[in-house]
Amino acid sequence: MSPSRIPCSRAAWTGVAGCLLLSFAGAQTPGPATPPAPPPVPPLPAAEGQRPAIPEELLGDEHVREEFGVNQFTTPSIRKLFEMLDGLGKLSYDALKRPITRQTPSDRVLVSMGLGTLIADGFLIVQCEKVEAMEDVGRALIKYAKVLGAGARMNRHTQSLFEHSIEGEWDKLRTELAATQADVEAEMVQLRDVDIAHLVSLGGWLRAFEIATRSVADHYTPEKTTRLLRAEIASYYQMSLDHLNPRLANHESLLKIRDGLKEIAPLMDKPEGATLTEAEVGALHTRAAALAGIVTGAMKL
Repeated sequence: MSPSRIPCSRAAWTGVAGCLLLSFAGAQTPGPATPPAPPPVPPLPAAEGQRPAIPEELLGDEHVREEFGVNQFTTPSIRKLFEMLDGLGKLSYDALKRPITRQTPSDRVLVSMGLGTLIADGFLIVQCEKVEAMEDVGRALIKYAKVLGAGARMNRHTQSLFEHSIEGEWDKLRTELAATQADVEAEMVQLRDVDIAHLVSLGGWLRAFEIATRSVADHYTPEKTTRLLRAEIASYYQMSLDHLNPRLANHESLLKIRDGLKEIAPLMDKPEGATLTEAEVGALHTRAAALAGIVTGAMKL
């Protein structure tokens, strides 16, 4: 990727909090002035209750603010998922990369998880400092975001992604990638499609977990395996799927992922201080790759 192909101006982006304020016009009534009603918020995706609590360390700073807060609309930060991989040592990009195409699935559910997968691919590029790989991911992000109706927001970030990668500003790249997730999430809240925001996060975790298990399998030490023993994260995403809107709950791919999470969680549930054997890590990676493949396989079609 040549610097000459990148425009010099940097697209600015607004904070996710401001994007979340939905417009509301109250009816005029006679009598004393009354304070304006609070902006409406989307209903819960399912009537059966609140979503499960997000594991605290997965809450990104971009979500924790007065206007947005921690609520049923917040999703786990893909950036935080990748920060949990820091203890695995240097990741091998050649072993962990996958082909990036601009082809998008025709299914909105798979597009949502695919967008999360692409954000995770972006974090892998940042971790491995592979400048030349960011352009393909950035352009694919635009296409996927357009399908979801968040293309304008994504365009704000891709210019900065290209520029920061060329300049080797890896910390700024991490911030910009986190902002892409937050802005898509904001758009989905405005469109009253909160489930889609949660599926973006799920796609990011599936790809991140595939990368983590492969990295530990390739460079095994018992100490590294403790990073994989996070059954509560798998359980969180499993329960999130249980709270999906009924129009999505029976989607074939989501049923497969839900069943896979039920199978994978016990493999990650060990007593404190326990580790995994090489064989156990290999089995965990096989299952993690199969789950991620439900999404990445559709992205190749």
